[in-house]
Amino acid sequence: MYLGYNTNGLAQHDLSDAVALLGELGYRGVAVTIDQGALNPYQKDRLDGLQRLRLLLEGRKMRSVIETGARYLLDPRRKHEPTLVSADAGGRARRMKFYEYAIDCAAHLGSDCVSLWSGAVHDAADHDEAMRRLAGGLAELLDYADQRGVAIGFEPEPGMLVDSMVRFEQLLGILDAPRLRLTLDLGHLHCQGEVPIAQYVYLWGSRLINVHLEDMLAGEHKHLMFGEGEIQFPPVFEALGQIGYTGGVYVELSRHSEVGPEAARRAIEFLRPMLPPEKM
Repeated sequence: MYLGYNTNGLAQHDLSDAVALLGELGYRGVAVTIDQGALNPYQKDRLDGLQRLRLLLEGRKMRSVIETGARYLLDPRRKHEPTLVSADAGGRARRMKFYEYAIDCAAHLGSDCVSLWSGAVHDAADHDEAMRRLAGGLAELLDYADQRGVAIGFEPEPGMLVDSMVRFEQLLGILDAPRLRLTLDLGHLHCQGEVPIAQYVYLWGSRLINVHLEDMLAGEHKHLMFGEGEIQFPPVFEALGQIGYTGGVYVELSRHSEVGPEAARRAIEFLRPMLPPEKM
């Protein structure tokens, strides 16, 4: 188990500078959110940027995951759109193309996984139809990921079609894909009353591949600095240790870019005592 930081909390930094900063602070992993300034798929020099990132990570002996939650990368007018549950087939195909690019990036970097979510339903489709859209897209995407040797971590996200562990379990019943792994966001669990959090770590440990963390208040989906919410973190880290989790635990302070360096420093100072020093 190692600590990492999501670049969506350093969105005003050049990606190379962000990685260097995190390495200097003691983080051992970087969750790269593909966005306008980070591995942008629409930039001509994207492959050069990807190679530079690989060399930088290797030089600092840092691990990575690829995150796909950019707000306006695919559509400058609609947050997080299009998705795999969009009504428009062309929009779903555009999201698939983006995910394939993310998988290619992860394969080149040797990342632990590509993390993604379902998206929200904005048309008149009922729950069953929306789940069929999602499951169909994911089945195709898992085949592509298998070909590239990349794992997929699915993240239940408040406000989306699959917003909870209950909904995630329903998805697995439709998709029947043991290859689909889990990105578990601790704040999301607390926000939606899926507590105690440690219980979910034990229940889903065999599928767990990626962990997000931040502080949060019950009933309010707002990523907070540690100590500003209600989550008790030591029992969660104890549970992660007991299940033998060896992946990344990534700080996700996506609205703290304005104070990014200070937020990253405060976060690791808060979390460091919960990991054995030799595991940092």
